[in-house]
Amino acid sequence: MAKLFGNLHLVLAVGLVAAIVVMMAFAPTAPVDLNSITRWLHLFFGVLWIGLLYYLNFVQVPSMPTIPDEQKPAISKIIAPKVLFFFRWAAALTVLTGLTIAHVSGYLVPALTFSGEGNVDLIGVGMWMALIMAFNVWFIIWPAQKKILGIVEASAEEKAAAAPRALIASRLNTLLSIPMMYCMVSANLG
Repeated sequence: MAKLFGNLHLVLAVGLVAAIVVMMAFAPTAPVDLNSITRWLHLFFGVLWIGLLYYLNFVQVPSMPTIPDEQKPAISKIIAPKVLFFFRWAAALTVLTGLTIAHVSGYLVPALTFSGEGNVDLIGVGMWMALIMAFNVWFIIWPAQKKILGIVEASAEEKAAAAPRALIASRLNTLLSIPMMYCMVSANLG
């Protein structure tokens, strides 16, 4: 057991095999098609994205002032770059799979232009919030964090200016995630 659970890649592979077994077992009542696979991936990437957003906002950022200076490099040089790698790619893949679902299901344009009604407009609100959040990740948070973490060359003044910019964008994403998730789970679009 220790060998299995000590290896993240092996755990993910076994989880994938288990998911395929479940898919095949329930295929007669829950068909496995592009839509169901994309929805499953959308949920996986979305949980990863929002989970890391909440980890950063609820745990890492508030804890940094209490960490002794000699221990901070463990966070800024090892943990934060890895977290931000998965954070930004989970954001991109969540948006990509979400847009794919909307396209395959035929509501992409009505949802993004609010030309549908009811549930299509509700999912559209959620989609726009997710797009704003993904923009923040890739074009505000990540460029600022590269400076803060020393991944790119930046002066002390540039690092100091980047920190509040990254924090505001991250907190905006936390704020938007709450109504966004409501929109996503309440729209009930097939």
